[in-house]
Amino acid sequence: MEKMNITNQEHDAFVKSHPNGDLLQLTQWAETKKLTGWYSRRVAVGENGEIKGVAQLLFKKVPKLPFTLCYVSRGFVADYNDKAVLEALLQNTKQVAQQEKAYAIKIDPDVEVDKAGDAFGNLRQLGFVHKGFKEGLSKDYIQPRMTMITPIDKSDEELIKSFERRNRSKVRLALKRGTKVERAGRDQLKIFADLMRITGERDGFLTRDISYFENIYDALHPDGDAELFLVKLEPEPVLKEITAENQEVEAEIEKLKQKKQDKKNLNKIKDAEAKIARNQKLIAQMEELRSKHPDGVYLSGALLMFCGKKSYYLYGASSNDYRDFLPNHHMQFAMMRYAREKGATTYDFGGTDNDPDKDSEHYGLWAFKKTWGTYLSEKIGEFDYVLLN
Repeated sequence: MEKMNITNQEHDAFVKSHPNGDLLQLTQWAETKKLTGWYSRRVAVGENGEIKGVAQLLFKKVPKLPFTLCYVSRGFVADYNDKAVLEALLQNTKQVAQQEKAYAIKIDPDVEVDKAGDAFGNLRQLGFVHKGFKEGLSKDYIQPRMTMITPIDKSDEELIKSFERRNRSKVRLALKRGTKVERAGRDQLKIFADLMRITGERDGFLTRDISYFENIYDALHPDGDAELFLVKLEPEPVLKEITAENQEVEAEIEKLKQKKQDKKNLNKIKDAEAKIARNQKLIAQMEELRSKHPDGVYLSGALLMFCGKKSYYLYGASSNDYRDFLPNHHMQFAMMRYAREKGATTYDFGGTDNDPDKDSEHYGLWAFKKTWGTYLSEKIGEFDYVLLN
């Protein structure tokens, strides 16, 4: 096994094609970390000109000490059953890490526990120390050990059927409610940042400045690995649709009144009149919206990321207004469809705990993610290789 000098493009192509590749191992992801004090190096190993493994190494200075941490986020990217490849990657990583005065090498591979094979044994034999199996959102980990993933390589109807029943109904309702999902451009990141601020104030967490999202977009969008989605509610199309629907319902009521007024038909008339009453409330809402914002308002947004056949729901935000239009449900389904059309087979909702108690601070997040036909992707966790004794 020999050291290889490869280009950024060759590195990224290998990461995107490898089953253990991950967004955080793409070279452009390293560009997004510069604002927070990280810098990167790369190593690659192979045989006879064929790449067998790569690693993007992130380094950060330890405050007040002459050392750095070497962090291989979601790496190495290699076959963990092949000890020779892992050993070669470790030796090359050690060489770079020692040049950068790293006190340790930390890895947290994108390898699931039930597909680990010889990973644990090989890493231990090479000198790595496993950090243990803690819950997915444990503060002891840099990246969550558990994420929730939806398989999306199926038809629209099969995808919706994979959702939990109540969520399935919400998605179907959201598709009829009249919101519009847009794949937006860089100039609309301010809208997204504003929605993030609203979300943070509502849910009690600190949010990022727009420059953070611009940094991610600028680094990863040119290669097609980052897309901004926004959901807009435009009053005019909704008004036209509801008005037309009311006319149809009123015509149906007239037909029912011409029939025998038995219990069945009277109930149908009652239901139809209730529907018209509900629609009238929506019409009033849309007329008010039209008077204030004739072009409509943005209700939610998200950054969708890619690495080969993997897609990631990285950041999401939503307004406090018109929540009964279910804009997030429309957006999630639209992003899954878009990811599938780009060739992705999985949609990663990000970190979660495993079936937390209802009084846990993480319960709401887990409950939301589990409704989307997800499975729990439990990674093998963090391993440390100590360089200073």
